Amino acid sequence: MKSVVNLLNVSRFVRIYDDLAAQKGIKLSIGFDFDKYVAITSALPTKKPTYPNFRPDRSPIEPGKGYWMIGLDKHNDVALVEAARLYDLPHSNFAHHLESLRAFYADPAIHAHPQDRCRCTAPTARKITGKVAYHGDFWLRKDFRGQGMPEIMAAVLRGISFGMWNPDFVVGLAERWLLSKGVLAQYGHAHYEEGGSVLHLVEENIVDDDLLVWLTSEELHRLVDHHEDMN
Repeated sequence: MKSVVNLLNVSRFVRIYDDLAAQKGIKLSIGFDFDKYVAITSALPTKKPTYPNFRPDRSPIEPGKGYWMIGLDKHNDVALVEAARLYDLPHSNFAHHLESLRAFYADPAIHAHPQDRCRCTAPTARKITGKVAYHGDFWLRKDFRGQGMPEIMAAVLRGISFGMWNPDFVVGLAERWLLSKGVLAQYGHAHYEEGGSVLHLVEENIVDDDLLVWLTSEELHRLVDHHEDMN
């Protein structure tokens, strides 16, 4: 039986990383209006277009099943963004959700191009079921890189997702350069497998070959509830 979420522990956990971001000159906040999120992200000149997972015109997110985070610098300019949504997969798994294109489009028959394809060969993806928190659309402005911000961003999202959803898994699709550069750990990824998503979305001009990264419910619980033991 899954443990009950201790919201006080979640609050303390998130506060630690919120304070760390503030020390680096970034004020974090979260939002739930994804039309507003797309408007913000489309104005960032160095960010890739937001994937259809987080675009209401392609994949509307029900209230309470998604949120996004933004970080503003001392001039109130955007320094970082990231988003999360909950996939309910009680009778499916993450690999099938990707390959069916339902991870990207509310209705692939309407929104997908006939040549859109996604292949997922990561073995664990077939075992990722139930309440799956997907974290993606990561962007960090160049002048804040190399300061530990990816770890802070990942921790805050994990804390919020844990508090909101108590998911069975937290998953993401990470670019392969993170592995080749040896920086996966900086993003807090406990596990990874190749073949997470070999993706081609024609009209979105997206061609990817990403790693699957994930945390289990138990690992997420341990991360949030016992963070003081690790300090």
